[in-house]
Amino acid sequence: MNVVHHTAIVSGGNTGIGAAIARGLLAEGYDVISLSRRKPDWSHPKLSSREVDLLDATATRQAATEIAASFAITHVVHNAGAIRPKPLEEVDDEDVGALAQLHFGAGIALAQAALPNMKQARFGRIVLLSSRAALGAATRTVYSATKAGIIGMARTWALELAPFGITVNVVAPGPIGDTEMFESVMSPESERAKKLAQSIPLGRLGRSTDVARAVSFFSSPDADFITGQTLYVCGGASIGSISI
Repeated sequence: MNVVHHTAIVSGGNTGIGAAIARGLLAEGYDVISLSRRKPDWSHPKLSSREVDLLDATATRQAATEIAASFAITHVVHNAGAIRPKPLEEVDDEDVGALAQLHFGAGIALAQAALPNMKQARFGRIVLLSSRAALGAATRTVYSATKAGIIGMARTWALELAPFGITVNVVAPGPIGDTEMFESVMSPESERAKKLAQSIPLGRLGRSTDVARAVSFFSSPDADFITGQTLYVCGGASIGSISI
């Protein structure tokens, strides 16, 4: 079956990187459904949204099932994430459970809901958002572990789904300065942020649009011979060392 119309779920599509991803796909003619705790404060004729707490496994699975019943989903972009920075001594079981649900559980629920249509169409694009922190970062025990796990999960899905024309790839951003997540750690205007930017080989913090362009690349119907790959959008930080 040839897919002409594309409909994408973007988790965390209301702000930051998610909003940039959603806007990028909308610009290419996709219908986009944002799945996040808050409605986007911006609009587009082809954008719809569903409010759900992705930390709630039951609510997430219900929302994913309902969306897949109403829309022929061709793309899943699992972008939603949280950091919860803590030194090892302070990491607790709730942190582990919450980030495992958000980074693994929510992505699994979205993919499972979309798979029947993707398999029938013999076309699909799944893009998961990891992080440069998957390579290790101080105070990021659970975040780094789950973001590294996303890479392994994507490689496994890529092997399973390739026979159905479904590709699965990962985009792993470095420090992206124009996001709420970054601002929760430091101000983009602070001396700390300036020193961080100087430690990145390309000499600047990333922008949400940098990440969105990579997602759009993997999402394209033309990217049909690329699967199981991880693209670091990090200004070279993944091949050097940075101090957050």
